[in-house]
Amino acid sequence: MNKWFKTILYLLGAAILTRFIPFSSWFRIMDTMIHELGHAVTTLLLSGRVKSIALYPDHSGATLSVVASGWRTILVSLSGYMSASLFSVLMFHGYAKRKQGEGLLAISGVAVLMILLFVQNGYGIIWLTIFVIITLAIYFIGPRVRNAYYLLLAFLSLEESVMGPFSLLLYSFQRPGRAGDATNLALQTSVPAFVWALLFLVFALWCAKLALSLFWSKRSGVQTRVRNM
Repeated sequence: MNKWFKTILYLLGAAILTRFIPFSSWFRIMDTMIHELGHAVTTLLLSGRVKSIALYPDHSGATLSVVASGWRTILVSLSGYMSASLFSVLMFHGYAKRKQGEGLLAISGVAVLMILLFVQNGYGIIWLTIFVIITLAIYFIGPRVRNAYYLLLAFLSLEESVMGPFSLLLYSFQRPGRAGDATNLALQTSVPAFVWALLFLVFALWCAKLALSLFWSKRSGVQTRVRNM
């Protein structure tokens, strides 16, 4: 089966099946956390200053930062969606390498750092705190539950990393002046917002293909070992 077609099928399946998992919507804010962290880290790497990050219950977020105008602001605007897409690849890389436990500890560490350094709004702090507690509790429960939880986060990350740019693309046609990062890039470059949104979507799909290739290779390896036993 063509890998691109298989990737789309897996994404559609994940989008449908995860809707039946209790509280899955709440965990999807992890994608927003990574998105906003991408903006913040890029700002700091470019010698800018991050004033605050906010996370909201509708899965939106905002990063208030100061950075020199010009190409630096373009990189900061690009970094949000692209960071989320690359994070999904990293999640499945951890799964393929059987580093689920280390991955959960790393994600918890990121959430703690965001509380300490960046996030200031009440909902964001509460969400991050509860997320850290749940993730660490599951880490100590045992490998089976830990691995299932890790895989849930990985697929939610994968799905959201693609659905975010897809929704942005639709929004860039409907209300191009309010299409978030795509609008910011359009204002900075004079390239239409829908072009930037399409770029985000293409990059997300490419990352999704890489992520699922890691997942399939891991599953194939497991099946081969079972047959050889």
